[in-house]
Amino acid sequence: MFTPIFPSKIQDTAEIYLRLLDKWNSVHSITALSATMRFEALLLDSAALIPHLEHLAAGSIVADFGSGMGIPAFVIAAYRPDICVLAIDRSHKKMAFTRQTALETGLNNLRAVCGSIESMPPLNAHFGTAKAVGSLDLLLSWWKRHSARGAPFFAFKGPAWNHSEINGEWDYETYPYTLPNLGERVIVKLKLF
Repeated sequence: MFTPIFPSKIQDTAEIYLRLLDKWNSVHSITALSATMRFEALLLDSAALIPHLEHLAAGSIVADFGSGMGIPAFVIAAYRPDICVLAIDRSHKKMAFTRQTALETGLNNLRAVCGSIESMPPLNAHFGTAKAVGSLDLLLSWWKRHSARGAPFFAFKGPAWNHSEINGEWDYETYPYTLPNLGERVIVKLKLF
């Protein structure tokens, strides 16, 4: 088990994100997270994906389902400016925040996509993820539609997640980690057999 380390090369960008979140939240109420927990719960937690980004080729497409305030899409886009990251969510308010964040941080590779995942044309994405939306069964049905052949999906789960949610057509590996205040978490990597 490891504790994610937030990359120093994107620390300044992360600080802009947090300032924007404070500003937007005071007007639009887009998160119930306290200001003291936002870095850990949003950014540091997302950093647990960074080791899995290393194999992605430049120009790859990443799909973040139910991205909300652009998490983990924002961290992925900041860390890998050479790939296209799609933050997908139905909330117009949260996608407007994500769009503004991309603009103010200069993340030209981060795209806020507002709409229903089910009704979008296939994305042919090379890497998929979701942090806090839907059952694993639902996420994997979306991924089957939107993934490039053989592309992995990474689901953020709590320590009590149940592997029985995964049907027999999926191979999976787990990557447990711990956060300073939020405790144990796990990323589940899934690929079709």
